[in-house]
Amino acid sequence: MTKGTSSFGKRHNKSHTLCRRCDNWSEKAKRRKTTGTGRMRHLKEVHRRFKNGFQTGTPKGARGPESQ
Repeated sequence: MTKGTSSFGKRHNKSHTLCRRCDNWSEKAKRRKTTGTGRMRHLKEVHRRFKNGFQTGTPKGARGPESQ
């Protein structure tokens, strides 16, 4: 999808950027709200499973004596 019609000419997406002073004006606010400041109910579990290589199924000893 285009940004407007072709008669607009060679306009670009951004004409202004933030100056150096205003660049990170909300840095502390980002730090307060970022990932890891809350409970991370789901992400904590995903991280743990990632460390174990996303294993599935039951542990080998818990399957019973016939499967070993």
